[in-house]
Order: sequence, then structure tokens, then C-alpha cells
Amino acid sequence: MRGRWKLMIVRELSGDGRRFSALQRSLNGVSHKVLTAQLRELEADGVVWRRVYSEVPPRVEYGLTERGQALLPVLEGLNAWGRWGMRLRRNQLSGPIRCRVRSNTSGRVRSSKGARRVGQSPSRR
Repeated sequence: MRGRWKLMIVRELSGDGRRFSALQRSLNGVSHKVLTAQLRELEADGVVWRRVYSEVPPRVEYGLTERGQALLPVLEGLNAWGRWGMRLRRNQLSGPIRCRVRSNTSGRVRSSKGARRVGQSPSRR
């Protein structure tokens, strides 16, 4: 599954069927054109179903097929892994700052390239 919005579309469709406009509102920043293309690709892959009602104005609903429902545990696992990584990263950033020191050929001591120096902000290296 390639596409920036596909995993978020699958997440949003995890409940009952959703209308196109409701889906677009829940996915902040996605354009009509991109959402339509991504939904068509997901439908072609057998992940999403599409139901068109013969009404005026036309109403279209989307939902997850059995194959799409099978993706939900995978997405939950990715979500848990991402939260774990964020906690790990947050704990590493709040820990002590380490400074590696080495000597060059002239015998003078200097900080190694890329190491953070004590008291220096991350933006000024």
C-alpha cells in the first residue's frame, strides 16, 4: 500500500461505512482529487468497498472489506510501536548530555565532530 493517506483512510473507515464528505473532513489537508484517487486504488486492491445510492444528490459510502478489516491489527501494532519509539526518544532526550572527547595529532584535545557540547543548544553546533 503506497500513498500518504491510505493508512489514515483505513483507520477512518474502521467503523461503519462513511460518506465521502465525512471522510474528507476527518482527514485534514487531503484534497478531493487525492482522496478520490486513493479510495479508487484501495477499492481496486480489495481493501475498501464502495456503495453508490441512486438518489438526488448522489450519495456514496465507503467501508472496509474483510481484507481491509484484516489490516486493522497491523495498524494497531504500528501505532503501538510508534508510541513506544516516541517514549524511548523522549527519555533519551531528557537524559544527560554526553560529550565525546578525542585528541588530534597535535596533542590538543577537541570535541569529536557531531557531538553535542555541554551547555550548547542543539540548533547551534
